[in-house]
Amino acid sequence: MEKIVIASDHAGFRLKEKLVRWLIKNRYEIRDLGCFSEDSVDYPDYAHPLADAVEKGEFDYGITICGSGNGISMASNKHQKIRSAVCWNEEISRLARAHNNANICALPGRFLTEAEAIAIIKIFLNTPFEAGRHKRRIDKIPVKSR
Repeated sequence: MEKIVIASDHAGFRLKEKLVRWLIKNRYEIRDLGCFSEDSVDYPDYAHPLADAVEKGEFDYGITICGSGNGISMASNKHQKIRSAVCWNEEISRLARAHNNANICALPGRFLTEAEAIAIIKIFLNTPFEAGRHKRRIDKIPVKSR
């Protein structure tokens, strides 16, 4: 059973709640880090704990949601072992996993329906990394000390 950690800001709250129900129904082990209402919050406060948990190997994948998907993804990507991809359609989701070995799927909560988000997540969670030439490229992503 894959372990998934999920978080959102206020703009992604409603979609997060729907995805949590879908993930539980489909027997994923999940941890919801919040937020837990539509009250205004700051997305880095949720992105960093989620990215820490994925980076430490406590979870297989993370799902983040904010209004555009960008802010929460940018905050997550500050972590060396994180490859967060903003996924707004199924093909982008497939490529994020197959070519970039993304470990966090960032969703633009204000621009997706529940059905679209579920389709994106299904693909993200079920697409294997192709490795090969792509591994060489992702190995160059982390910032190395000089």
